[in-house]
Amino acid sequence: MLTTRFVDGAPDWIDVGTSDMEGAARFYGGLFGWEFASAGPDAGGYGFFRLADRIVAGGMQTTSGQGAPAWTVYFQSPDADATTQAAQEARGSAPVPLMDVPQQGRMAILADQAGTPFGIWEPSLRKGIEAAGEVGTLCWVELYTPDVARAAAFYHSVLGWETSAVTFPDGVYTSVNPAGTGEDGMFGGLVPPADDLAGAEAGGPHWLPYFGVDDTDAVVARAVELGGRVRLPATSLVGVGRLARLEDPYGARFAVLKGDPRET
Repeated sequence: MLTTRFVDGAPDWIDVGTSDMEGAARFYGGLFGWEFASAGPDAGGYGFFRLADRIVAGGMQTTSGQGAPAWTVYFQSPDADATTQAAQEARGSAPVPLMDVPQQGRMAILADQAGTPFGIWEPSLRKGIEAAGEVGTLCWVELYTPDVARAAAFYHSVLGWETSAVTFPDGVYTSVNPAGTGEDGMFGGLVPPADDLAGAEAGGPHWLPYFGVDDTDAVVARAVELGGRVRLPATSLVGVGRLARLEDPYGARFAVLKGDPRET
């Protein structure tokens, strides 16, 4: 599971771009108990979601020209310039170039060889989200990609990731961790289309964040009541837990999980 003991290459931030920030705040507030507030008059409309007064995510309203509503996962970089260069050398791209967030850190939105966007964050005062691996917070991430081996090579060269094969009753899962952290550092996995439980509903290569819950079925029902969509109904996986894949009313995809993906 994820923690806030951030190391290079691990997720350290997450935010949602949405066509309706007020509506998204109502949805996630009703679903997870999050409270949204602006980051200030100079933040360009960006704000923070808090749970029990701890920042668990960011969010801002975006336009159609900035892409469809979506969650973006950010990974810690010790040197955002070097990481961006490594991504470009590995045949990735930088759709949103490097920028400074005054006194907080440096960021960029990159894309891997399959065109899947992800963020990097070089922390200064802002180290990252303030809670993870708990109910109502980010607990796991997955990359749905057409070529797992190619993706593994890309992220190894850009972020230093290591991969390992985890055997489950239904097959083999490719887990990822920052360099040198082993099983204790696992934070996500790489999933090919053939293993995507949602099948054709996946909608192409993408990162999918998981948020921890204490009752998957209840959260799914509440999401529907709040105007969300179920992409994969609540499903139990041996050695993992009970998960579901959802979409908020504006199209941003995410998943919820009761359990620990590292358990085998």
